[in-house]
Amino acid sequence: MGCAISGTGLAPKVARDAGDSVLARLSGEQVHLIKESWKVIQEDIARVGIIMFVRLFETHPECKDVFFLFRDVEDLERLRTSKELRAHGLRVMSFIEKSVARLDHVERLDQLALELGKSHYRYNAPPKYFDYVGAEFICAVQPILKENWTTELEEAWKTLFLYITTIMKQGYQEEEKNHTNNLAASRREKPEKMNTAL
Repeated sequence: MGCAISGTGLAPKVARDAGDSVLARLSGEQVHLIKESWKVIQEDIARVGIIMFVRLFETHPECKDVFFLFRDVEDLERLRTSKELRAHGLRVMSFIEKSVARLDHVERLDQLALELGKSHYRYNAPPKYFDYVGAEFICAVQPILKENWTTELEEAWKTLFLYITTIMKQGYQEEEKNHTNNLAASRREKPEKMNTAL
């Protein structure tokens, strides 16, 4: 349906174990391209958010399982008009806006993405779905940017999403590890119940 990368969940071919090297690959020109394109995208931010998630649920229906409110909704038109989906789309678009604003402040971008990854652990939204959002975002913004869409701009957005999702996955893993450690610690602290009945 319109976008060559739709449904593939593909990201740029770079080392996934080195988030910092991914951002280093985001050149000054790519940062400029992202910021300039964001000025156009933000004019239609709510529509992009809805398109992105409808496409996500269309191409990866298993993602709906993470969303309690949308889990059983089969009608895509109902999703398109859903106030809840619009609100979630706006939250995601707000995150992207904050990420773009932090491109010149890597440590702030890292913290933002790390916290989002941790919160996704608490929401029980597994990392395997993180990569899909970037691909669907790219498909959603291409028609909005029209002739301004280039392969260089696409590569810039792919690289940014790869960086963000790499950091989010680290946050998810940190939160998962903290939860496991806290659970183990609380089990050690609880004294064994002794059967005192004679």
